Amino acid sequence: MISFDKLWETMREKGVTTYTLREKHNIDTRTIRRLKANENTTTDTLNALCMILDCTLQDIAEYVKE
Repeated sequence: MISFDKLWETMREKGVTTYTLREKHNIDTRTIRRLKANENTTTDTLNALCMILDCTLQDIAEYVKE
């Protein structure tokens, strides 16, 4: 399973909120809900998050064995 727990840690460290993602960077509310539930997302979304947070993919997602 892909976990986005690191995303929320990285956002806290960088001072970025879900409000900022929605309002400033046009990340859809449904996308944020999917990320919180560790559900599927597109590589375009992952790319956008890495650009917004100035980080790597490893800073926002990780594979966790089920």
